[in-house]
Amino acid sequence: MNLLESKAVLLNKDKIRSRVIYHGMKRLFDIVAATFGIVVLSPLMIVIAVLIKSEDHGPVFYKQVRVGKNGKTFKMYKFRSMFVNADKMLDKLKDQNDVEGPMFKMKKDPRVTKIGQFIRKHSLDELPQFLNVLRGDMSLVGPRPPLPSEVVEYSEYDKQRLYVTPGCTGLWQATERNEVGFNEMVRLDIQYIQRASFIFDLWIIWKTVEIVIKPNESY
Repeated sequence: MNLLESKAVLLNKDKIRSRVIYHGMKRLFDIVAATFGIVVLSPLMIVIAVLIKSEDHGPVFYKQVRVGKNGKTFKMYKFRSMFVNADKMLDKLKDQNDVEGPMFKMKKDPRVTKIGQFIRKHSLDELPQFLNVLRGDMSLVGPRPPLPSEVVEYSEYDKQRLYVTPGCTGLWQATERNEVGFNEMVRLDIQYIQRASFIFDLWIIWKTVEIVIKPNESY
């Protein structure tokens, strides 16, 4: 019975920790690539910031508490793609969740602004997370960092997503994205942790760039 067929298979946490060379190379690459990304994409980020500010005069950035490696919480940065009071509207929308499990996703979320729809479609709202990468809260590639409210509902199997540093992009974002539910997302994250390598990370980054240029079903 393999991982794709059963949740009974668990990862070896000690084996993951022992990959010192890989994790060291990955951290070095993260720092160099995130710095390069901030410098090269700063004109684009300035344009996005101006458009967000001009639409409703609200804050440009959105900070949200997420859960990282080993359950440690941190503040994740994004370009604001929703109205200022979006969090207060969530309770009224939970029964319209388009995915099963603790994660909330809605195809036609009424909280998303006009500029927000565009930057979400092209994953440009994620660009400020280069700062999280430099801080060490996140990596360029890894499981998506969940909300604390989601982790409360995690099974022991699901919690394996927290064995590694979360990423700006990952296997499910670069392949299936929003076409899968929570359980499939976890399966792909576990698969990534099992297969993780520097070459695999580069492949995921390349696939992510393709999606930014030619978006798939994102919301």
